[in-house]
Amino acid sequence: MKVFISADIEGITGTTVWDEVTRNHGDYPEFQAQMTREVSAACLGAMEAGVDRILVKDAHSTARNLIAKDLPEPVKLIRGWSRHPYMMMQELDGSFDAALFIGYHAHASAGGNPLAHTMDSSRYSWITFNGETVSEFMLNAYTAAMENVPVVFISGDLEICRHASRLIPGISSVAVKQGKGGSTINIHPETACREIKKKVKQSLLSLSGQSDATRTDPKPVVPKLPDHFDVEVSFFDCKDAYRASFYPSATLLSPKKIGFKTRSYMEALRLLLFI
Repeated sequence: MKVFISADIEGITGTTVWDEVTRNHGDYPEFQAQMTREVSAACLGAMEAGVDRILVKDAHSTARNLIAKDLPEPVKLIRGWSRHPYMMMQELDGSFDAALFIGYHAHASAGGNPLAHTMDSSRYSWITFNGETVSEFMLNAYTAAMENVPVVFISGDLEICRHASRLIPGISSVAVKQGKGGSTINIHPETACREIKKKVKQSLLSLSGQSDATRTDPKPVVPKLPDHFDVEVSFFDCKDAYRASFYPSATLLSPKKIGFKTRSYMEALRLLLFI
């Protein structure tokens, strides 16, 4: 069995302010280590479910956050950015049996996490597809859907876990914290790791139909992609919107907002990569 893990940090237990998720800041190492522990817990749960091939994409900021020596063998780790349109899902293809998301967070403009954003937190105030606000979970779940890979587990803040369950009924989740204004209410870091390991194992056993799976809720399904994508991107800076409006087929809808229409999800991803 082969599993893909996409790992972010803003939904890791405890992270609350940008200093804690910013490389070279004094607060960062504590949460870099917790990110590594939570990803390791997911890997161990997968291995106990019989998974023998695990590929992890470090998907936060520089993509050089996870401490490789602290991940279990035989995990493979992708560091850095290739600049492929799959971005946080780089190297995913149809050969994977399942995808897991660790440390995910609420979308831009949401209140469920003080670190809520979608993609570049310094440039985009929000992104919508067909009028619905886009999260990084949605972006990456749709990428998995293109490759017909089910997303079976997510950990992160409570809001993103609820959002994920609406998009993929039956998905397993561990909500490690809840945002309240500029604060977060967190479970214990060790509890987070223990629950992630347990829930990942259960979700993969259930997916494979093994008899000792304990889940009774429906198995997650691959979400159906919309038949078209009416994309709107709102920028913080009008200069960024003006520049992005010159992307082929994009239009400037207002001084800080562009629009783009396509029937191809790959074209929507390509837009977001190049603007």
